[in-house]
Amino acid sequence: MKRTFSVLSAFSAAVFLMCSPMAQAEETGQREYMNACASCHGPAGLGNGPMAEFMSVKVPDLTQLSAQNDGVFPMLDVIQIIDGRTGVRGHGSEMPVWGGQFKAEASAAGAYGGEVIARGRILSLAYYLQSIQK
Repeated sequence: MKRTFSVLSAFSAAVFLMCSPMAQAEETGQREYMNACASCHGPAGLGNGPMAEFMSVKVPDLTQLSAQNDGVFPMLDVIQIIDGRTGVRGHGSEMPVWGGQFKAEASAAGAYGGEVIARGRILSLAYYLQSIQK
């Protein structure tokens, strides 16, 4: 009985430790989303934020990215859109809110530290978007 309890405890701890960073990334991503994306894409990602009516193109529903990609979340595409490597009509080469914000905040950490911070924030946001897929 003691051995079974020990094995279950070790397994539970391992699962907790593996899931904790993902949950933290989603929480950080949600915060980033609310600060930088919700004004256009809406608080739930449906494309109905208060600024959506002023956009020249329809703001996409971010909860349908997987559905529009044969049920697979397009992680790399999402990351490249957020970081500016892939332009999106209506956004130009960088996301309007993210570009300046990331560069200014990340520059304080130096050349290498800033890159790590920016990539971490982008990845957290991408994980959050993956978590809201319908």
